[in-house]
Amino acid sequence: MVETFLKYLSFEKRYSKHTVAAYQKDLQQFSEFLASDFEIVNLGEVLHSYIRSWVVHLMDQGLSPKSVNRKIATLKSFYKFLLAREYISVNPTTQIKPLKTEKDLPAFIKEEEITNLLDRVEFANDFAGKRDHLILELLYGTGIRLAELQGLKESDINSYEKTIRVLGKRSKERIIPIGNSLIHLITDYKKSKSEMGMMGDRLLLTDKGDFLYPMFIYRKVKKYLNAVTTLSKKSPHVMRHTFATHLLNKGADLNAVKDLLGHTSLAATQVYTHNSIEKLKAAFDQAHPKA
Repeated sequence: MVETFLKYLSFEKRYSKHTVAAYQKDLQQFSEFLASDFEIVNLGEVLHSYIRSWVVHLMDQGLSPKSVNRKIATLKSFYKFLLAREYISVNPTTQIKPLKTEKDLPAFIKEEEITNLLDRVEFANDFAGKRDHLILELLYGTGIRLAELQGLKESDINSYEKTIRVLGKRSKERIIPIGNSLIHLITDYKKSKSEMGMMGDRLLLTDKGDFLYPMFIYRKVKKYLNAVTTLSKKSPHVMRHTFATHLLNKGADLNAVKDLLGHTSLAATQVYTHNSIEKLKAAFDQAHPKA
């Protein structure tokens, strides 16, 4: 049943390998719990009470409510699939409710810090330096996800139209406008890439000409952000948060930001408006005589 479900996620829902692996890990952990605590090996025989016990077990292990809720969501998806395929007649997750969590505001880099990074930090004038600079400029200038950055191709860049074609989640395509400075960086990088004898349509490559991998990008982003910010979170996704927050702070339309980020729901984009509100509150508290 699990293998069938994972194939469904991969080929019908078109989830990323990373997402499918997370589902697989959650189900494996749940299976191990059932086997050790209830001596059950068939996930189709699960009762509501068993899932409740697992939730308590996870909380006793010190998992955050957010992490527990993600695992609950995995089980809900799994048993909804089993019910639809008639592997089971009753969904045991129906009465399972998510835990209450505190909503964290997305972390983002201050405008002066990102300006210092992109305009004042000196990148090496070689292939590696130009690539690192381009990675940071693409993340901040387009708001794309890590996996989307990895998959960018030279043919996705339209210098004449000043756009980048991005293949997002579930193979959904979107077009993102880019500025002249980013086009110049891409052109300069491609020239350096060609001089290195690196062929193929994949845009960003390692020093050895291989495709970028997630940890490579994480290390590069963290290295350069360490030079300009004391923010505890330093990741490609923070660059995405920064892109969205700065756009909204400058008055961008929320629906436009939603489309640029590739969100399917406006609710996913609205979380960034809280950062703008917090900025307004800080300005009020600092400047207003009655604050």
